[in-house]
Amino acid sequence: MQSILKKWQSFVAALIVVIACIGCSSVPSISNNPWQVINVPTKAKLLDIGFTNNSQHGYLVGGNATLLETNDGGVTWQPLKLELDDPRYRFNSVSFSGQEGWIAGEPSLLLHTTDEGKSWSRIALSEKLPGNPIAITAIAKNTAEMATDVGAIYQTTDGGQNWKANLEAAVGVVRNLERSPDGKYIAVSAKGSFYSTWEPGQNAWQPHNRNSSRRLENMGFTNDGQLWLLARGGQVQFSDPTKPEEWLEAEYPELSTSWGLLDLAYRTPDEIWVGGGSGNLLRSADGGKTWEKDRDVETVAANLYKIVFFSPDQGFIIGDRGVLLKYNPKTEATAAPAA
Repeated sequence: MQSILKKWQSFVAALIVVIACIGCSSVPSISNNPWQVINVPTKAKLLDIGFTNNSQHGYLVGGNATLLETNDGGVTWQPLKLELDDPRYRFNSVSFSGQEGWIAGEPSLLLHTTDEGKSWSRIALSEKLPGNPIAITAIAKNTAEMATDVGAIYQTTDGGQNWKANLEAAVGVVRNLERSPDGKYIAVSAKGSFYSTWEPGQNAWQPHNRNSSRRLENMGFTNDGQLWLLARGGQVQFSDPTKPEEWLEAEYPELSTSWGLLDLAYRTPDEIWVGGGSGNLLRSADGGKTWEKDRDVETVAANLYKIVFFSPDQGFIIGDRGVLLKYNPKTEATAAPAA
């Protein structure tokens, strides 16, 4: 009995040490916080953001048919209501090319505008469409590419009247999917146990085993077309530029806390931002070699799950419960160099 008691005492003591260390972090702080919290008139889950060629005019989309519009670069947002047959549609993705824009959602929803969103029309989708649309990319006039939550990929060149299947073979339900500027895709399986890649010309997804026992959280493309991944436990990893099929050594930007990391984006070829749970936000100014933490953002009570940069001076971070952060280059420009 005494032996069991001692084991429990040892376990409790170790647990206390772990809990105490959760609040510790040896990661240096950035010298100035360039992110501004934006007041958004909704508590619905926001999922994507897109701007027209006019960097001042853009849209936010999300759950419960949420559609918000800005005309001042994202400082203020106004709700828009579309006449749909069900107010519970989930708007997953929004994308613009010039005045032409698209919104993809579920269940099986696709909206189209040719006048920067003054009016939206619904594009009929086949009942045989594999899965629900989760990503839409406006490519050029009358041309867009749509992907579903099981990995089917279609393209239109006539404004949505007809769609050609680039890839009909499903990969299975995915937790996230990303497209590179040159049309390649990467998809992480729903359970994070493997990932798949596809590029134009291939007739099927190419499956890949994850390279560790850690569950994959998210994956995407680096600035030079290679791959990055975020895995459970705060792991960041980049593919080897010289050997695309191999991975560089895994990094742990903040090992002491190991908050889940959820998304990664490049502001410049060298500057990377990574967001995660509980307002966790990290920056690397040297391509991922060293990291700093934005501790001012820790007060934002939200999981930061999507980071988007439209240019080095225009970026946004989307969090849950209607949280939106806007990159403020004026604030960043006046910041002293990091130590």
